[in-house]
Amino acid sequence: MRDDLPVWRSLMFVPVTAEKFVRTGADRGADAIILDLEDAVAPDAKPEARTRAVDAAAAGGFGRRELVIRCNGLDTPWGAEDLAAAAAAGPDAILVPKISGAADIARYAAAVKAAPARTALWAMIETPAAVMALSEIATASAAHRTTCWVIGLNDLAKAMGGRQTPDRAPHLAILSLCVAAARATGLAILDSVFNGIDDLASLELQCRQAADIGFDGKSLIHPGQIETANRMFSPDPVEVAWSRAVISAFAQPENRMRGALQVEGRLAERLHLEQAERLVEMSDAIESLAQPAA
Repeated sequence: MRDDLPVWRSLMFVPVTAEKFVRTGADRGADAIILDLEDAVAPDAKPEARTRAVDAAAAGGFGRRELVIRCNGLDTPWGAEDLAAAAAAGPDAILVPKISGAADIARYAAAVKAAPARTALWAMIETPAAVMALSEIATASAAHRTTCWVIGLNDLAKAMGGRQTPDRAPHLAILSLCVAAARATGLAILDSVFNGIDDLASLELQCRQAADIGFDGKSLIHPGQIETANRMFSPDPVEVAWSRAVISAFAQPENRMRGALQVEGRLAERLHLEQAERLVEMSDAIESLAQPAA
């Protein structure tokens, strides 16, 4: 089994100027922390936030959890300096906002080309133009060190002039298309934030919906949301046990050439074997994440 499979069930946005919150996400079990230099930071605090993000990346202390820096866009007064500073700091990923087309991915990749090879580029999908160019953006992402998309439904709904409803019915088609486009080129994809900080029941329903669509995890705005996201995007223990049985059954010499088997009263085809292997890999990766870093 792979021991480097990314686990991104919960991605917590942290305003980097709020120092006491920077470590809270990791302490509460978020799979990744996003130090936010964009929406969560007032214009006059942008330079200080940039310095704090670089210092946090240098200090480390996040264990096995990933550290991401979200920069301001290149169309702002702060974007170029943010990207240069983030590239030099070398976090696990640099998240860039408001992608509208394939050319944006190429521009941002060029802006962070000095970053270490291990530093990935992540992209926010949050504009109507991006929705209309998902295929082209996915192709460009695969060619330019981009490994993950993050949906920004707040910005997208605002730009579309529509409303966000609890069941997200107005945007379900877009969310599904985003997942399909990401998967077509092997990208990970993370769901948008949920704005109701105290409404954990609705958060759970939205996480279940996102997992059913195919998202890898959810971006969050409060530490109190972490447990729900981690639970809802973790493999079901019953399904993990069945998946292990499927893997074991197909590994038997007499079954190696068979296309379908009956495993514990259920039909298991070769496509189910691939799904089972993925599920077990994810379960093992989550268990590894919970262990103290060496």
